Amino acid sequence: MSSLEDAARRVQRGDVSAFRIVVEATAARLVRLSARIMGSVAEAEDVVQDAYVKAYRALCEGQFDARARVETWLHRIVVNASLDARRKRARSRTEALEADVAIEGPAEATVALRELAGWLDELPDDQRAALLLKADEMPSAEIGEVLGCSEGAVEQRLMRARAALRKRRT
Repeated sequence: MSSLEDAARRVQRGDVSAFRIVVEATAARLVRLSARIMGSVAEAEDVVQDAYVKAYRALCEGQFDARARVETWLHRIVVNASLDARRKRARSRTEALEADVAIEGPAEATVALRELAGWLDELPDDQRAALLLKADEMPSAEIGEVLGCSEGAVEQRLMRARAALRKRRT
């Protein structure tokens, strides 16, 4: 049993301090994932904080049944929360492409990254999420758990996303 699984069980038994272990072990990766979906680190931090509140409550109320690994379960919560926040956000397309973090390096790299962000922004949410999770080196089976679909559906989403990006590149 991993330390995350152990920490989750401890939270379920009333050890509130054990949730700190969960947060410390997963925060960086979940913020990075949400930032890729949201296009903003600041918004991602808010989304992940809200996701941790939901996860903590679910653990305390016995709603986590351990069918998935704790990290996979948290990824699903963060992806869903990020996609919901993205849908609710009423910003123009230009604002969505603006980065909250200054990119150091050649101007060409900054332009290329903004162009890529724009292309990703045009993908359907399910394809974008699958592609970003895959880019984070998550196995397709686990991506399916996060997105609530089969591994085959994940592969189909990845194929469609990659095809759409290839079209944009040419």
